[in-house]
Amino acid sequence: MLHLDESCLGNGKPGDNPGGSGGLVEIRTPGGIERRDFFIHSPATTNNRMALSGAIAALQLLGQKGNRLRLLIVSDSEYLVKGIREWVPGWQARNWTRKAGPIENLELWRVLTASQTKHDAQFTWVRGHAGHPKNEYANDLAVRAATEQVTSAGIVASGFPTWLAEKQLKRKFAGYDPDAAFAPFEARLASGERIPLAEGK
Repeated sequence: MLHLDESCLGNGKPGDNPGGSGGLVEIRTPGGIERRDFFIHSPATTNNRMALSGAIAALQLLGQKGNRLRLLIVSDSEYLVKGIREWVPGWQARNWTRKAGPIENLELWRVLTASQTKHDAQFTWVRGHAGHPKNEYANDLAVRAATEQVTSAGIVASGFPTWLAEKQLKRKFAGYDPDAAFAPFEARLASGERIPLAEGK
């Protein structure tokens, strides 16, 4: 699973607005569930561009060395999730055009769809800032990348366990078990289920 979020400081305001995107990667290994992070930055961007760029970065990083994975990508960006699930098929059928004028961020959409073919990847939406720990952690990664203008050296060791422990000491996310939250989705993907557009927690 991938939990993605994006940030753009001053989104929509005149001038160059710095942004970032971050993700928490969860993969089952013989030793248990392994978690990794990645984050990217841009000196001048928008929230929508960072949502697309983050998904592209994740798919390409995970596809290195020819790896093909079955993935569920969870994002609070309706633009990203609705776009890849509902808009892109129509755009492709019309040779990447739409009736209402040019496609915003066309180049990124084309790279994203090409990157998606490297995996069996599904996208689903979760409401942002609604108490979803993994989404909140991805948001923190994105904000840090935007604020400090930093990009990780690929997929790196995750700070999520420490982050969650610190939150729970402050009585936030009490009783939350990230492994238990992962397991049902793992089983659903393994069964070949198509995950709904909006999955919630």
